[in-house]
Amino acid sequence: MDRLWSPWRSQYIQSIDTVEEEEGCVFCKALRSCDDDAHYIVKRHTHCATFLNLYPYNSGHLLIVPYDHTDSLLTLDALAYGEMMDLVRVWIRILGDVMRPQGFNIGTNLGRAAGAGIDHHVHLHIVPRWSGDVNFMPVIGDTKIISESMSDTMHRLRERYDAVMERSTAAKPE
Repeated sequence: MDRLWSPWRSQYIQSIDTVEEEEGCVFCKALRSCDDDAHYIVKRHTHCATFLNLYPYNSGHLLIVPYDHTDSLLTLDALAYGEMMDLVRVWIRILGDVMRPQGFNIGTNLGRAAGAGIDHHVHLHIVPRWSGDVNFMPVIGDTKIISESMSDTMHRLRERYDAVMERSTAAKPE
């Protein structure tokens, strides 16, 4: 069996543990802030917010984060859970329009043993994928190649989201 190692993940997970001990939940802290751009919050919705992942697997790697601070889908408010699932479809469309991926990984890691870097606040990942997007750089060079600044990606996704939502609202009869 071949294995691909990602040593930067352990550094990230250890840094999150330190931040959590000192400052509390990173998602809750970002959600309390009024500076969405500084925290890469692409959009705020009714029960959730959509973030760009600060440590993305690929450009456009999104996180759908409920406002409720809970570590389990079982205890998550039903309205927040429903909105998370609806937002998956919305963001797949937006990412498809803006970034033209050839596929997606969608999921959540519940608990440290399942790979969650932030295990105390449930969140859902949407990762755009392209053929050949896994290369030797992260393994050999301990470097992930992201092809666009996160700020540029955030603004392009936000702009497209607004345009799609405006069009869908305008198309609904009153």
